[in-house]
Amino acid sequence: MAQTVFNRYEKKYLMPEEIYQELRYRLQPYMQEDAYGLHTICNIYYDTPDSYLIRHSIEHPAYKEKLRLRSYGIPTLDSTVFLEIKKKYHKIVNKRRIQLTLQEAYDYVEHGMRPQQDSQILHEIDFFLHRYPLERGLYLAYDRIALFGRENHDFRITFDQNIRSRHTAMGLENGDCGQLLLPKGYYLMESKVMGATPLWFTEILSELSIYPVSFSKYGNIYKKEHQAFHFDDMMVHRMENWNKIRREEVC
Repeated sequence: MAQTVFNRYEKKYLMPEEIYQELRYRLQPYMQEDAYGLHTICNIYYDTPDSYLIRHSIEHPAYKEKLRLRSYGIPTLDSTVFLEIKKKYHKIVNKRRIQLTLQEAYDYVEHGMRPQQDSQILHEIDFFLHRYPLERGLYLAYDRIALFGRENHDFRITFDQNIRSRHTAMGLENGDCGQLLLPKGYYLMESKVMGATPLWFTEILSELSIYPVSFSKYGNIYKKEHQAFHFDDMMVHRMENWNKIRREEVC
């Protein structure tokens, strides 16, 4: 049975292709790729008509929450998908999800037709749906490679590329095309751990001058659409550090 509850610390990092390749090389003794390889994750983020949830989220509150519908690959209406409620309190991320067919998920969220199953998670989603007047806010997809620790399988790293979104044809069944958020060749890495981050991982990041960033995919798409996201300003200092590292290695 697929995991339905996640509690963990998550950190995000941005990097260009050359740093990604070097990092993947250094991770080989400690991490291995999961069985899915490179795969596409597709999402519909639900929001209020005035985009309250994402506007609140990008203000960096102590507590925030979101509801999204997720598929792995492009589904049909009969395919199994995940309806997820994701909460973040300070730095701890809690994600809870149920499995439905895509049609059941649409009927539930958008037409109030409650699924036959019953669970605590479903009751939490019920409360969310009653609290906010929701509609489809954004379609978002990306291509992901996931790694897990050879010794600690709970330590996971994901690399997302080709982060893309659209506001039209926002059905998961309508394909995974969209407008790119980042320049080609850039990766968003996320580390996910339930306890302490391994020391060897911290040391590798330090050696490569890779530092965490505050980066929400949906949030930065919203900012970009409102001329408030500037990728070049975010990356210029990091590029200077990475170029310095390469010069030192050559010397």
